[in-house]
Amino acid sequence: MAATTTAQHRGLTFVQVAIALQTLAIFFQAVTAGLLLSTSHGEVLHGVGARVMYGASMVYVLAAVLAWRPGGGSPRPILYSSGFLVLASVQVVLGIAHIPSLHVPLGVLMFGLSVLALGQVVAPRWSGRTGTGS
Repeated sequence: MAATTTAQHRGLTFVQVAIALQTLAIFFQAVTAGLLLSTSHGEVLHGVGARVMYGASMVYVLAAVLAWRPGGGSPRPILYSSGFLVLASVQVVLGIAHIPSLHVPLGVLMFGLSVLALGQVVAPRWSGRTGTGS
């Protein structure tokens, strides 16, 4: 029983780290998108950030699978992470095709979804820590 608890705790931590990395990478993309307009380095930084964001989305899928596997829990996080990888793929295609009218709103949507996913994973852990003291 203790081994199962430890495996679930490690998987949950890896999922938290993966979602946090993904959220930070998307936020970095927003910053470098602004730099595209003002500096010559913006395009290079945005391109590197795109690769990091896509890799972070793949790590999120891997973390969801590894967290589900040992405990036999719900496969729902795998569905969420796979859906996010599809969105990231569409985002890359739109960026390469230079279609900012779809690329920018999709980026905003992806950031919002990533923050929501991070909140869902982190909030249950925090709710157990806060108490009224009575």
